[in-house]
Amino acid sequence: MQSESARMSSAAEARYRIDAPNSKPRSVKVIALDHPSERVVKSLSQQTWNNATFFTASAFGDTPRKGESFAGWLSDLAGRTKNLIEEVNNADLVVMVATAGENTPAASIIGEACSLKRVMTTALVLGGTNVPDEVLSKTLTQLRPWSLMLVIASAEEYIADMLTALRA
Repeated sequence: MQSESARMSSAAEARYRIDAPNSKPRSVKVIALDHPSERVVKSLSQQTWNNATFFTASAFGDTPRKGESFAGWLSDLAGRTKNLIEEVNNADLVVMVATAGENTPAASIIGEACSLKRVMTTALVLGGTNVPDEVLSKTLTQLRPWSLMLVIASAEEYIADMLTALRA
């Protein structure tokens, strides 16, 4: 009896393989949620990426009132305001970057927009090894309801590695 691996390597099974790469690259939106993470996101944006766009959301204030637009709730790295819903509509994945111990009011609004549009979310938390557990816990509590994957990054290089792994 052939093993599963041998069967999958057979000529009969080879006809079902797709040997071409995905025809459509993934569209990834990377959003800094606080001022310290802005520096990291701006630095990351200088690297070569497949189809990643970088934003900041640290200027978020209170949640918009009923009927208010989300326009201007994101800023690109040149400082131009962007419509959150439009950016989420054009995304396959939204990656939120936060710093441990910082307040991240934008996470719930971005997460809710992604949830409504069925866009996958990931949150990356910087500085998890340098802060007390209760401070880290506060940040994780703000991000956990809105992230399908939540990662604590020990160094800034890890954020770049994660974005590469997520095909940004």
